[in-house]
Amino acid sequence: MGRILGIDYGERRIGVAISDATRTIATPLAVIQYVRIEEACRDIARRLEETGAEKIVVGMPISLGGFRGASAHHVESFTEKLKGVVTVPVETWDERFTTTTAEKALIEGGTRRNRRKQVIDKLAAQIMLQHYLDAQAGS
Repeated sequence: MGRILGIDYGERRIGVAISDATRTIATPLAVIQYVRIEEACRDIARRLEETGAEKIVVGMPISLGGFRGASAHHVESFTEKLKGVVTVPVETWDERFTTTTAEKALIEGGTRRNRRKQVIDKLAAQIMLQHYLDAQAGS
């Protein structure tokens, strides 16, 4: 087993979540704000080292129709750059509705709009990673 980092890629912010060592529970970890993608990849590599994670799962935005649009191409480009910086396996996972689910949970929890902006990305990463963990446990 071993920990997994979950990544919710955005063009300005990246949400990061981490699993426990048994790969049962995902927890929000951080939001990385960046200007250059290389900076973000180095930050993720540092967090990988700090947490001892053995794999990275990046959320892939797939449309309801099952195709990959412009956002998915950005994620693919980011994933390739990340693979060049880290030494652990990097894979993608369907992230449909994770940001919507995260926002709905924050609104229902009474989180103010400015606070939602600060945490939504890492909550979306947590939701995506939890879906991944649940699917792996079921297979």
